Amino acid sequence: MNGSICVFGDSIVWGAYDSEKGGWVNRLRIFLAEKDIEVYNLGISDDDSSDLLKRFKKECEARKPRVIIIAIGTNDSQYVNKEGNFYVQIDEFQKNLDEILFQGKKFTRKIVFVSALKINESKMPMVFEDGKKYFYTNKNLIKYMEKIKELCSKNGIDYIELFNLLDKKDLYDGIHPNSKGHEKIYKKVKDFLVRSDYLK
Repeated sequence: MNGSICVFGDSIVWGAYDSEKGGWVNRLRIFLAEKDIEVYNLGISDDDSSDLLKRFKKECEARKPRVIIIAIGTNDSQYVNKEGNFYVQIDEFQKNLDEILFQGKKFTRKIVFVSALKINESKMPMVFEDGKKYFYTNKNLIKYMEKIKELCSKNGIDYIELFNLLDKKDLYDGIHPNSKGHEKIYKKVKDFLVRSDYLK
């Protein structure tokens, strides 16, 4: 296969809290290295769709991907302190997705979106050093994922559903998968790539 696989996303793509193998993308990189296929992990902690859009074109220009995998939306759907105060409002999220896909098609037709993971809401809210309360809810997350599904359906783009893949015991902090969770994601994405024509 000529060209690389670029995986875009947030801290879950980056591999947070996988102490064994550095995340599901790194596991995929190890597997595909045997097939002489390069995998670039382009996940950045805390990224939302607006952040991704700012860097997406330049990242693709630098690597000329044959396959693009995108896992974004969890951080977009979070709200701070009160309901409705979303990181990225859903209308802006949809516009960001449209533009990301438009730019991605200039490099390859092999584009796939990966869904977010179900949240363990008993761990919410999360409170950080700034003292603000950060809420992730499945109700809101599903609304954001529906926008991705609509985009994929409209444009004939593949979508890998992961929402109910993990159990609570597979999550480190209610949001991020632990090593076992990353392994499950890796297997799901790997199996999709192997049985499709994405690696040809």
